[in-house]
Amino acid sequence: MSHHFIEFDDVFFSYPGGHEALRGVSFRITHGEKVALLGLNGSGKSTILLHTNGLLLPTRGTVNVGGIPVTRRTAPDVRRSVGMVFQNPDDQLFMPTVEEDVAFGPLNMGLESAEVHRRVADALHRVGAEGLEKRAPFQLSGGQKKAVALATVLSMEPDIMVMDEPTAELDLRARRRVADIIGSFGHSCLIATHDMALARELCTRAILVADGRIAADGPTAEVIDLFEAGV
Repeated sequence: MSHHFIEFDDVFFSYPGGHEALRGVSFRITHGEKVALLGLNGSGKSTILLHTNGLLLPTRGTVNVGGIPVTRRTAPDVRRSVGMVFQNPDDQLFMPTVEEDVAFGPLNMGLESAEVHRRVADALHRVGAEGLEKRAPFQLSGGQKKAVALATVLSMEPDIMVMDEPTAELDLRARRRVADIIGSFGHSCLIATHDMALARELCTRAILVADGRIAADGPTAEVIDLFEAGV
């Protein structure tokens, strides 16, 4: 069995204060699948993504990533396999320079300095951010921040990638680059997006979330039709 999979089994989750954001969510993503996660704002998409690497843990039910049940104890191991790109890159970039941000993950994996340098250079090249190494993240444009945030994930060479609105607020050229990177990623990928063109292009399957539940799960074009029809 491949270890590049995500499985939610009857997952419920309530935020402090009592808001029930997930209500019995179950699905499985297997090796190599690229799956779009669709739904209105507040439907539960981001909450699902945060469960894939243990940033949130279920109130009830289980999340399993690559054969590892996601718990507080296993979360550090899971995060070595799952690369997450946040919707807001300011939530992801916290080091003094771009180079240090992209190197942070590989360094914490215990890699040797030569391998860290190789990964940083390769990741920045893939996202078109060469030349930004010594810049402070707060000095970057919105598009540059998104590119660097993606590079911080690529440098870890994850087994699974989860992304929250990866093309939001990008110009056409930057969007094309992100789409190409996702398309070339050879492992499992879960993408929460309002970009229906991106979903149609890259994902053979889509999951529609409504009010914390799975409303539809199937071929992307069919699920998009249901979403746009207001189902």
